[in-house]
Amino acid sequence: MKIISDKNNLQILHEDNHIIVVNKRVGDIVQGDKTGDKPLSEVVKEYIKDKYNKPGEVFLGVIHRLDRPTTGIVVFARTSKALSRMNEMFSNRETQKTYWAVVKNKPEQTTAKLVHYLKRNEKNNTSKAHLKEVPDSKIASLDYTVFKELQNYVALEINLHTGRHHQIRVQLAAIGSPIKGDLKYGFDRSNPDGGIHLHARKLFFIHPVSKEEITIIAPTPEETIWNAL
Repeated sequence: MKIISDKNNLQILHEDNHIIVVNKRVGDIVQGDKTGDKPLSEVVKEYIKDKYNKPGEVFLGVIHRLDRPTTGIVVFARTSKALSRMNEMFSNRETQKTYWAVVKNKPEQTTAKLVHYLKRNEKNNTSKAHLKEVPDSKIASLDYTVFKELQNYVALEINLHTGRHHQIRVQLAAIGSPIKGDLKYGFDRSNPDGGIHLHARKLFFIHPVSKEEITIIAPTPEETIWNAL
């Protein structure tokens, strides 16, 4: 899976002195990992350095992550004050996160709350959903609503209440509705770009410094199924 974003083609959704919000593409990794691929955090640093003619090292704090095959909103902090306050907001669930997912099978209920206990397998980089608590599991909860039915797929809007590893992917797979392209959780074939049809669509939060209400909406990728929504 190749990285597409660079400092010249970043999709900036919001930018001020304290935070910068980017629309992540399929293949971008938010923070450096064992692949050695250049992370989005470094790309954003290069963008800031160039745009503002900043000498020396640019400060940029990673607040949260999206899986590599996922697209949508990623927030970075440009100051240490913003980083500590945003970290607090995310860990205290004082933000509202909305995702869009395109799935294979229509869920039995048009709208529902899903609660599972997820157990992570570090070796395989997967999580497994259980209906009851098991050792080392963490509770995971989300609400979903079917908002569009396509010829072969169904589009869901998801409000996330917890932020567990692969949470949306594993919870939707657990009810028999795997996300399009998600081979890891039961979809039967990959997408041409190696991504999955899961998009961090909307984020609401209180600005860490100005205290104003911020709502960010990320356009979906230019792709046939996303364009149909």
